[in-house]
Amino acid sequence: MRIISGKYKGRHIQPPRNFRARPTTDFARVALFNILANYFDFEEISVLDLFAGTGIIGYEFASRGCHNLTSVENHPVHAAFIRRMIRELSFEGFRLMERDVFSFLEHHQTQYDVIFCDPPYDMEGISNLPDVILQHKLLAKEGILVMEHSGKITFAGHPGFFDERRYGKVHFSFFRIPA
Repeated sequence: MRIISGKYKGRHIQPPRNFRARPTTDFARVALFNILANYFDFEEISVLDLFAGTGIIGYEFASRGCHNLTSVENHPVHAAFIRRMIRELSFEGFRLMERDVFSFLEHHQTQYDVIFCDPPYDMEGISNLPDVILQHKLLAKEGILVMEHSGKITFAGHPGFFDERRYGKVHFSFFRIPA
């Protein structure tokens, strides 16, 4: 796994062998960041990465100059790896919250321009996550929520849904605050 673009372009990231997360593929990340670059200046936005796993999405934002980034990861091995990478790469403004995503959503009040959510594909209740996230009002007025998911689920009927992109087995659904 490698960082695709920015200050740390080409830097290889090697999680420990006992890692159980499914990192977003390089191909899908290139496409995702090309899409987001049409909406945002990465140096000017705040980002929330839920179910951070390896942390690769956060590293991509930080490598592109994002200085206001929060990653939420509950698994101790995953969180320790993210913490180590933040330290090794000297990312400024990159915060790791080692806690349950739902607890974080319940108690956190900061708004973000981009919220990236990559839950385990087999997680129960995944179809409710956009509602849970949007109900907690963490998405800024012009912000975008990106859900990574498998092809077994569609969010096309959701009132905030505005686009879906597929890259192999990786699907991204994009949401805004419903009018």
